[in-house]
Amino acid sequence: MFRRDVLRTGGALGLMFGVPAAWAHHGWSSFDQGRPIYLAGRAAEVKWRNPHVELALELQAPLALPADLGQRSVPAQVAQVDGRALLAKAVLPTRRDRRWEIELAPLSRVGQWQVPEIQSGAELALVGFTFTGEQGAAVLRAEYLFLGGKTYGMRSGPA
Repeated sequence: MFRRDVLRTGGALGLMFGVPAAWAHHGWSSFDQGRPIYLAGRAAEVKWRNPHVELALELQAPLALPADLGQRSVPAQVAQVDGRALLAKAVLPTRRDRRWEIELAPLSRVGQWQVPEIQSGAELALVGFTFTGEQGAAVLRAEYLFLGGKTYGMRSGPA
């Protein structure tokens, strides 16, 4: 969660020195949306707060794509997301990190989806996006969260 703290500090410094705060907070464009990644494991640390719910995920070993991933139903979102195609295109990460930082949606959107508060030790899976080319820290911005037998969209609110 160090990355988020650095970004917050950068935003505060940006305001003090006249640099727009938007530089400190990334959007979807920082992530490789053409290459969805599948991760599964246990939540190690959870920060249930704004601006985004964050957690550290300890990957299960061995990590494998579920055979039914491309056929799973996905909830309708306000944003135009072809969820079935995205799930069918998902791959495993090429990097070997066993611990990933996960960024879910803002707390208000997580509430719209009625996602139960994730506790440390909870088993979950995600499909989302890493930084372009999987460069830098092992960070995944979640598009879909699979928790407790349900699928939650993270890009926008429920349709």
